[in-house]
Amino acid sequence: MRTGAFLLAAQFPGQGHAEALDRAVSATVAAEQAGLDSVWLAEHHFVPYGVCPSAATLAALLLGRTSRIRIGTAVSVLPTQHPVALGEQAALLHLTSGGRFTLGVGRGGPWVDLDVFGGGVEAFESGFPEALDLLLRWLRSSRVGASGPRYSFPEVAVVPRATEHPLPLPLPGGSKGPEYAGGAAFGAAPTGAAGTAGPPVLVACTSPGTVRLAAARGVPMLLGMHSGDDDKAAMVALYRSAAREAGRTPEQIDAIEAEHMAAGVAQIEDSAAEARRVLLKSMPGWLGYGLSAHRTVDGRERRMRDPHEYTELLCDLHAVGTPKLCADRLAATAERTGVRRFALLVEGSGDREATLRNVARLGGEVLPLLA
Repeated sequence: MRTGAFLLAAQFPGQGHAEALDRAVSATVAAEQAGLDSVWLAEHHFVPYGVCPSAATLAALLLGRTSRIRIGTAVSVLPTQHPVALGEQAALLHLTSGGRFTLGVGRGGPWVDLDVFGGGVEAFESGFPEALDLLLRWLRSSRVGASGPRYSFPEVAVVPRATEHPLPLPLPGGSKGPEYAGGAAFGAAPTGAAGTAGPPVLVACTSPGTVRLAAARGVPMLLGMHSGDDDKAAMVALYRSAAREAGRTPEQIDAIEAEHMAAGVAQIEDSAAEARRVLLKSMPGWLGYGLSAHRTVDGRERRMRDPHEYTELLCDLHAVGTPKLCADRLAATAERTGVRRFALLVEGSGDREATLRNVARLGGEVLPLLA
């Protein structure tokens, strides 16, 4: 099992933007020190739910602040940016970080962001497959052109190419470390003479349509916090069926499924009651404050979950409690769903020092129980 931290740079009531970003940066450094596998960054626009507007930009900073841990986006929102621009950033981060970057992408929501950045509602409702295909071609190829309904341009050179070998990372004393040899990245072409297969790619899947799309492209899924084990297991089963229909072999499907990842929540305390108390004290205020700020692109009605009930649900579904309870909860999800990678929200307390303690306990007290 591979366990990482999920960070939104959430702005809790009474906090400033810089305070939220500082907590996310500090938690990433702490996650590496605690032995976590990875850190995953979300991006949002115009809302205090999360004050990071570019997960790839923050990933660049954090790759420079760390030396071992993987950094990924969960997710970069495709309808609000050009796939080629995002592909260029992903290639740059892959090549300069020793191959430690993972690109997670998703559709996002029908928010006013689409108006601000010029995508319009069509980019959200129907444009995601075209954007994903263009992004994947950019990460696999040396030259790319496009002739789709949204993206159309003459063939151009891919610079820098994600398929080249990442730069060796420096070792203490200034010597060069070995080149990254992490094997083929999913969502990319097989390794060939040009170098590696480029950065791994994940697709956020919240509906049967996106599950089938990810399966057809051979890209692993990122499953959301709001779904329970039965829902996750059903999505994995649907993915497997759609992948078979797409002509993939059982061996290929098994390899891709090993890279599926589930988002969740982790709050480690000396008792389950104390862990729930911490989250129920802080998260409803943040959820109500942050999610209510969303505005739809076309004035459509939207329904928001009750913040307190949603926090209760997250406590019931995820690793909230003692170290043993948290480890058992993660192990049970892995057994029920087959998903063995986790991105766990660790900043639910809203407090910087409490978040760092939570990360340290996740690495020092929960991970050894999962070994």
